Amino acid sequence: MRLRPLFPPRNGTKTKSRLRHKGKQSVEHSTVNGVVKLERIYWWSTESGRDDTIDRLIGIVADRVSVGVRQMCCRVAISQQGFAKAAEHLHHLAQIRISKEHLRVIVESEGQLVLNIQRKGLLAAGFSIEDCKTSPKGPKRVYVGTDGVKIPMVTESEKNKRRHLRGAKRPGSKRRWMNRGADNRYKEFKIATIYDESNEHRQVVATSGNHEAAGRLLRREAGRINLGDADEKLAVADGADWIAKQLKSKLPMLDCQILDFYHLSEHVWSAANSCFTQGSERAKQFACELLHIAKHEGPTALLTQLMDERQKYRSKNKRKALKELIQYIARRFEMCEYPKFIERGWQIGSGPTEAMCKVLTYRLKGAGMRWDRPGADGIMALIALQQSNTWKSYWDSRKQAA
Repeated sequence: MRLRPLFPPRNGTKTKSRLRHKGKQSVEHSTVNGVVKLERIYWWSTESGRDDTIDRLIGIVADRVSVGVRQMCCRVAISQQGFAKAAEHLHHLAQIRISKEHLRVIVESEGQLVLNIQRKGLLAAGFSIEDCKTSPKGPKRVYVGTDGVKIPMVTESEKNKRRHLRGAKRPGSKRRWMNRGADNRYKEFKIATIYDESNEHRQVVATSGNHEAAGRLLRREAGRINLGDADEKLAVADGADWIAKQLKSKLPMLDCQILDFYHLSEHVWSAANSCFTQGSERAKQFACELLHIAKHEGPTALLTQLMDERQKYRSKNKRKALKELIQYIARRFEMCEYPKFIERGWQIGSGPTEAMCKVLTYRLKGAGMRWDRPGADGIMALIALQQSNTWKSYWDSRKQAA
C-alpha cells in the first residue's frame, strides 16, 4: 500500500518554517487480517516536527497495532494464565505474533485509556434506572456495595534489584521507564458495585486510591445512572467505618444502609467460640440462637439477649467478647433491622459485591504474580468493563474513533 505525500496547505500566508520533504518510510501495522506494510513520504519542520496527518486519518498514529488486535490482546490477557500464555494463545488462535512484554504494554495502556474515558464520562452505563424494576409493576430498586481487597505489589526494594540486574542503559537503545515500587507487599484496592435485584444489570468499578477516592468513584457512577430516580436505593456492605462514612457523605440519597448478614454472623460466631469451646455443640447452639433472634426479632431483642447472657459470666474473657459484640451491634443498630428488611423484600447479603471482589482480582492473584499500581488498575478496569456489560460498546466506540 503506497500513500501519496501530504503537502502543506496553501492559505496565502507566509510561514516562518515550511514542511520539508524527508524521504520515504515503511511502517508495519498489525491488524486482525495480518500485517499491513505501509510506505509513504513524510514531512518535517523545525517548529512542529514530523507531520503525521495521514497516519491519524488511517488510524495508525497512536500505535502500530489496530483496534481489532488490541481487543484480541485484552480479551486473552485478562485470563488467569499470565501474559506469556496469553501471547501463545493469541498466536495459536489468531496467528498474531506479539511478545509477552509488548502484549503487557498494550493491555495495560488500554486499561488506562478505559479509566480516562470513564473519568470523562464518555462511556455510557450498560443500563438505566428503568431496567431496575423488581417486577413489571414493582418499584425500581437499586443496590450499592463496596469493599476492599488486597493485591500483591512489586515493592521498591524489588524494583532496585531489577534495576541493578538490568544494568546501565546502552547509548541509542530504547528502554521503558520503570515505575516506582510500592511501600508494602500488598495494597488494598477498593471495588464498588451498583446493581439491580437480579444482578443482571450492574455497574462495576475499581480504584487503587484510598477511601475518599472510592467515595468519589461511587458518586460518579451513581450520577451516570441517575441513582436518585430509583424508588428504593439501598446499600449492603460489611459495616466497615470507612464504607459507612463514604456512603453517608457521597450518596445521601440512599434510603437505607444494611449490614451484610454474613459479616454479622462472623462476629457472632467469634463471640460464641470465645465464650465456649471452639466448634463445640454449645457454641453452635448459642450462635444459631443469636442469629435467629437477629433475623426474626431485630436488634433490640438481640442486644437484650446478649446483655442478659453477659451477666451470667464472671470470666473476663467471656465478658469482654460479649461486650465487644454488643458494642459492634449497637453502633450499627439501624443497619441490623433485618425483620423490616426481609418484610420489604430487600436483600440482606452483599453476595454480588463479594463476587466482584473475586472476579476483578482473579487475574492479579496468580502464583508468583506481583503488580505495579498502573498495571493492576488497567487490568481491573478491563475486567470491570466486561462485568458491567459495556465491553462491546467500548470497543465499538474505539473503532469509530480510529
